[in-house]
Amino acid sequence: MNHKPWVSFLGLANRARKVISGEELVVKEIQRKRAKLVILSEDASENTRKKISDKCAFYRVPLCYVDNRHELGGAIGKGARVVVAITDEGFAQKLKTML
Repeated sequence: MNHKPWVSFLGLANRARKVISGEELVVKEIQRKRAKLVILSEDASENTRKKISDKCAFYRVPLCYVDNRHELGGAIGKGARVVVAITDEGFAQKLKTML
C-alpha cells in the first residue's frame, strides 16, 4: 500500500488530542468555532456531505476531502471514520498543505 504523509501527521495530531471524530461531535465543534479544519471522506453519504459542507461554509471552516473512510479512520487508529475535525491551528495549516 502506498503510504501518504498526511496519514502519519493526522495520527500525530490525534495523539496530541487535537482531533475530534464523528459527525455530531464535529458539527458541535464547527458551531462552537473550535474546528480549524474539517476532513471529510469522499465515500460519505449524500446527507452527511451536504450537512458538513453547509456547516463549514456557514462558519467559514476549511474543508478537505480524503479517498475513503477506512483510510481516515486508520490514520487516527480507529475503525472507519467519515469525518474528523482538527482543533489546533498549527496542525490544521500543515494538513491543508498536505491534502
